[in-house]
Amino acid sequence: MAILNKPIEFEWDEGNSGKNWARHKVSDQECEEVFFDNNKKIFKDILHSGKEERYILFGNTKKQRLLFIVFTVRNIRVRVISARDMNKKENKLYHG
Repeated sequence: MAILNKPIEFEWDEGNSGKNWARHKVSDQECEEVFFDNNKKIFKDILHSGKEERYILFGNTKKQRLLFIVFTVRNIRVRVISARDMNKKENKLYHG
C-alpha cells in the first residue's frame, strides 16, 4: 500500500497518547493493531485534509474490535488523530 511504508512506525506524544482512551475507550495499542489487519480499508479523508492529508482506516483488532481511525503520515510515521468503534454504516463498508 503506497500510503504506509513497512515497517510501520507510530508517533505518540503528549498531543495524542491516551486521547482516544479518554474519549472512546480505545487504547493506543488497539489503534496500532488495526494497521496490521489484512482486511483493513483505507480511504483519503478529503473533507478533513487541510494542511496535511488525512486518511480513514476501517479495521479489526486482535480481539475482533472493529475500529474507525483517522490518521496522517508525518515523516514516515503514522500519527493517529482519532479512533472509535465503527458505526453500522462503517461496519457494512468494512465487510463490503
